[in-house]
Amino acid sequence: MDYIPNTDEDRKEMLKKIGIPNHLSLFNDIQGRLFLKKPLDVKGFVSELELRNHVTELSKKNKIIAANFLGAGAYYHYIPSTVDHTIRRNEFYTAYTPYQPEVSQGMLQAIYEFQTVVANLTGMDVANASMYDGSTALAEAMLMCVAAKSEEKAAQKQADNNNTDGITSFTPEVIVSAAIHPEYREVLRTYTNAKGITLKEIDFISSENDPSNPEAKNHSGTTNIELLKKAFTQDTVGVIIQSPNFFGCIEDVKQIAELTHQNNALLAVSVVEITSLGLLKSPGSLGADIVAGEGQGFGIPVSFGGPYLGILACKEAFIRRIPGRIVGLTTDNRGQRGFVLTLQAREQHIRREKATSNICTNQALCMLAALVNIVTLGKTGVQQLGELNLNKANYAYQKLKELDNFSGVFNSPVYNEFVIKCRGNASDVLAELLKNNIIGGLELGRFYPNKTELENSLLICVTEMMPKSEIDRLVKVMEEM
Repeated sequence: MDYIPNTDEDRKEMLKKIGIPNHLSLFNDIQGRLFLKKPLDVKGFVSELELRNHVTELSKKNKIIAANFLGAGAYYHYIPSTVDHTIRRNEFYTAYTPYQPEVSQGMLQAIYEFQTVVANLTGMDVANASMYDGSTALAEAMLMCVAAKSEEKAAQKQADNNNTDGITSFTPEVIVSAAIHPEYREVLRTYTNAKGITLKEIDFISSENDPSNPEAKNHSGTTNIELLKKAFTQDTVGVIIQSPNFFGCIEDVKQIAELTHQNNALLAVSVVEITSLGLLKSPGSLGADIVAGEGQGFGIPVSFGGPYLGILACKEAFIRRIPGRIVGLTTDNRGQRGFVLTLQAREQHIRREKATSNICTNQALCMLAALVNIVTLGKTGVQQLGELNLNKANYAYQKLKELDNFSGVFNSPVYNEFVIKCRGNASDVLAELLKNNIIGGLELGRFYPNKTELENSLLICVTEMMPKSEIDRLVKVMEEM
């Protein structure tokens, strides 16, 4: 049955409003034989056993590759068996938001512990129960900057311009580093286009041979500080960077934070590779005001791109600006400890359209997976995991830079990803690696078509899952090209 009763007239009006002739135009992105124009040709029925055997035969056509050097926002990490064992328990296996604390103490406590772990890792005062993924978490961080600073900045601009009539043109402006994941920047643009926010993008330091930039000698591949200094205006409410950034380079968060605060703006830091927080100084300790991240690296498989886990944390001053659920610890009228959803006046089930955001679920199952993974590792284990990623990646980086037909592009310190330039065609390199059962990385040219130094360049990721033997095999195959 149809649960939404749309009449033919309703449909015509909706199609007219969005400017398309018919509903099939909604599916123009699905091309050729992939677009099903008739019912599937299913001939009769088969038993469950026969169907299982048939699908098993089909699965044998899959190419099983253990040597995976692809990262770029989705990372191949080991998932302890404790993760699946825990999240498959009936009391946890739900996306239900625990509004009724009297029947949800287990899940509420898990969320509370998750918030505590995230706050500790990021160096922030408070974290929420989670977001949809890293990109939308970063977009919410941007909106927090706008909400927290716009009124103050508009008033300051009016005072600075000696405007006495009370009318001052103010459009909130957010500065974004081009070294942020390109798809994250696309999400930011989607939000700003609809919100009337100006997004100003500044370049990264392109090469160590740039004589105009004193930072180029040791910091290529990171946000261009000189350009950042020139980018601030009276309308600037926030700066957004990623560290480690899209190229795997570690940003100077402290210097950028100081510069941002000197210009009365907020700094939001995106952490796409969450395992780096086990080793690097936390963004909060370096001066960040808001931290957004992707939690997939802890306990969540790559799984064709989702579902993933958005992380959002901030300083206490912005607690009423942060979207999503927050769980607090309290005591009941009998003095017993209890966990409850708190600060709910921010949320859509109370404030409706005036809510800080409209997050409809809390990704509770993904949150629990990340929490169990982190707790299984423990504080020492999380640090050791970071060290493994750092050491393995830098071992591979040095080996590949020594090859005749390949070279490093940037000179900044890296965590577990790095960029390698190919003298030949990067697509041919990836194809040859695939013939040797190696997924060789991500070709960067399509993301930065106007950057000559990234033409025929590969973003290669090395995690703890890659033994030295596989790294050496990667180097050997590339050496023979």
